[in-house]
Amino acid sequence: MNSTILHIEDDQEIGSWVSDFLTERGYEVIWLNSGQNVMEHMVQADIVILDIMLPGLDGYTIGQRLKQKYPEKPIMMLTARTSIEDKLQGLSFADDYMTKPYHPDELEARIQILLRRSGVVSTDLMQLGHLNIDRKANRILNTETNTEIVLTGKQFHIFMFFLDHPNQILTQRQIYEAVWEDPYIKGDRTLMVHIRHLREKIELDPSHPQMIETIRGIGYRLKL
Repeated sequence: MNSTILHIEDDQEIGSWVSDFLTERGYEVIWLNSGQNVMEHMVQADIVILDIMLPGLDGYTIGQRLKQKYPEKPIMMLTARTSIEDKLQGLSFADDYMTKPYHPDELEARIQILLRRSGVVSTDLMQLGHLNIDRKANRILNTETNTEIVLTGKQFHIFMFFLDHPNQILTQRQIYEAVWEDPYIKGDRTLMVHIRHLREKIELDPSHPQMIETIRGIGYRLKL
């Protein structure tokens, strides 16, 4: 059963584009131009994507009311408002806050994260570039060669940690301690070696990685 997304966006171009993209990715999308009658659709919605600047009630007011009545439903703010004040106000009730412009793959990755956290999705299917990822089955398929990519346990856990934190700069300490569950020792090259082998398996050109980016002096970032 496909997840249902309730998308509240008054901009016709953005609303149409997002709805078409998510529909192509297999979601059921309900698109509203305002918060009017939003409660009628909440029972069937698995997640809400909400703009701030809307006719009538603004997104903050709508989101707060939805969260009060349906606290288990994840809400993502998707807006052009980028100030820290707006973000803090949105995150006082919303589960995620994403600013425009954005990459569609990042939007879907964040939707998947919220759906997993809420326990909605029964399968963990993701499309990332040339990779088709089934987290539940621990299976990664290279769609260009139609072959399965076999990772070691540590490689898989590192990759899943990246997927849970898309486009975020992660320190070596954060990654190591999350995957190995041991204290990180500065200068330890274990993580570096594992990421090199991971790149050799998932990157189209491991010598010029496009997915797992090295942030010199800090750590790594999964680029979506």
